[in-house]
Amino acid sequence: MISVTGGHGFLGWHLRAAALAAGIPTTAIALGDGFDLARASHGIAASDRVIHLAGVNRGDDDEVRSGNRLMAEQLIAALEGASSVPSVLVYANSTQAGNGTVYGETKADAGQLLRRWCADRGVMFVDVLLPNLFGEHGRPHYNSVTATFCSLLAKGESPSVVADKQLTMLHAQDAADVLLLADVEHPALPSFGLSVSELLDRLRSISSVYRTGEIPALSSNLDIDLFNTYRSFLTEELRPIAHRRHVDARGDFVEVIRSHGGTGQASYSTTVPGITRGDHFHRRKVERFTVIDGTARISLRRVLTDKIVDVVVSGEDPVSIDMPALWSHSITNIGDSTLRTLFWTNDIFDPDHPDTYAEAVR
Repeated sequence: MISVTGGHGFLGWHLRAAALAAGIPTTAIALGDGFDLARASHGIAASDRVIHLAGVNRGDDDEVRSGNRLMAEQLIAALEGASSVPSVLVYANSTQAGNGTVYGETKADAGQLLRRWCADRGVMFVDVLLPNLFGEHGRPHYNSVTATFCSLLAKGESPSVVADKQLTMLHAQDAADVLLLADVEHPALPSFGLSVSELLDRLRSISSVYRTGEIPALSSNLDIDLFNTYRSFLTEELRPIAHRRHVDARGDFVEVIRSHGGTGQASYSTTVPGITRGDHFHRRKVERFTVIDGTARISLRRVLTDKIVDVVVSGEDPVSIDMPALWSHSITNIGDSTLRTLFWTNDIFDPDHPDTYAEAVR
């Protein structure tokens, strides 16, 4: 069991999704205005690891300064009140810690409070210095410039660079993996450097290609992560990708995918009436469903939420639906005949690392 503060924020959702994929149960510990000492201590008592994500990074100087210290103090009080303490306390710190800003100084101060408590109690303290985080379902104009750019591009708007600078970036799923597993001080992070203008250029290219229904080049983990982040701002609409049917005396011809680079694999399935396939999610894999014969209901649910999106598709009017990362999905034959579906993924299936995690949509 892992206890998480700030479990309902951007990084908190990503961390709980990564834990779900790994089969690790989590419990949320509320801090700040919702803090309940008895409830927090009870939740911590069942945990081997506590991950402290909660914090304040927006507001006036006093709110930022007092909020981060208060949450560290509340967590320590909950730890003191627990019937047993965890073996590891992980602090989601920032690379800005100690940089002279109010936010940087208060992050460092909160870290010192937690470090001293761990030293006194013999608990391992893992300080993780996180850079600029990005990923699926970030809040535009709040979590990251990547979220802001993706949101504007998804709406058909034209974002611009106000101040170009070099960014050190880390995908939220990579951050989650480190926070879940790290057992050394300042663990190495799979981050990368990119300027704001370079980031916008990449996202513009992704958006322009994907708007045609084609798949942009997915030749690196960065390409995949940026593409999945961009796609997350289109998911709520679940727009089917239409295909032109070419008909002549010989029969029909329909082109279903064009990929601009990277690996890929295609397969197809037949499904008898009333049967459902899928009920799983992927963390990184890009997957396209195209019904070529029969009628199906494709259903999706963002993991750790209750909202379900359904779309009915038919081979009579062929369209493709792309499965978003971190959304459980399924396809059900709702017709009277055999359903035939073409599947395409951006990776070549590896049975040792399938990136497929069971999770029912309904």
